[in-house]
Amino acid sequence: MTASNGLVALTSGGPHSWIMINALRERFGDFPVIMEEGEPASKLWRRRLKLLGPLKVASMQAARLPMKLTKRGTDEVISRIIADEGLQPEPAEAAEIIPVSSVNSEACREALLQIGPKAVFVVSTRMIGKKTLASVDAPFINYHSGINPAYRGMFGGYFALANGEPEHFGATVHLVDEGVDTGGILYQSHLQPAPRDNFHTYLWRLAAGSRDITVKAVEDALSGKLSPIHVNLPSRQWFAPTLGGYLWAGLSRGVW
Repeated sequence: MTASNGLVALTSGGPHSWIMINALRERFGDFPVIMEEGEPASKLWRRRLKLLGPLKVASMQAARLPMKLTKRGTDEVISRIIADEGLQPEPAEAAEIIPVSSVNSEACREALLQIGPKAVFVVSTRMIGKKTLASVDAPFINYHSGINPAYRGMFGGYFALANGEPEHFGATVHLVDEGVDTGGILYQSHLQPAPRDNFHTYLWRLAAGSRDITVKAVEDALSGKLSPIHVNLPSRQWFAPTLGGYLWAGLSRGVW
């Protein structure tokens, strides 16, 4: 395991993760990628049930049916975004991938110690615990597909549009702490969805338009010039759309 450029990534994989990681590889060259096993959906929903209660979680589950209906035709939109933006949503053949069960496992911390990075790029992982964050003397920098602090959590781009706040359709690169997207904000992108975009394509649109801020943040980290900024917005964490919320946003605002 090597990190001659001082960089390592933590991820659970997925196309949006590889878009960002590959953008960093183009700028900085090869670096190790520690990839955790994805968290089981059943565990995620149990946590939501405990936090939000059965009625809201049941409504979130029910919303998945109309969401499936709106997925029709989005593969073409996603293919166009990939082609137009030159996205690389798959791991490169030469990528050095280190599998671990969790970013909070001892194996992950041992890999980080062995690599000895100057910066740790985080994208699409479970919450990172205190022991892992303290395991190396390097900043952990996360790509989040929402404008913090108003759209922390999940599906920030969708919720900004559903709430009638298109000016907050964008992404954030921030320092990682023990909270949910509560670390110091480094850069933000403010983007516009295309007419055919919907819930299934927003993440692709955000990733395509936010590679530059990810590269800037990592450049700052590697040169020791990180400078968090203050964003004057109310703080709120979002989860998944409820059935009523999804239908209302779609019918009243055309946000599906």
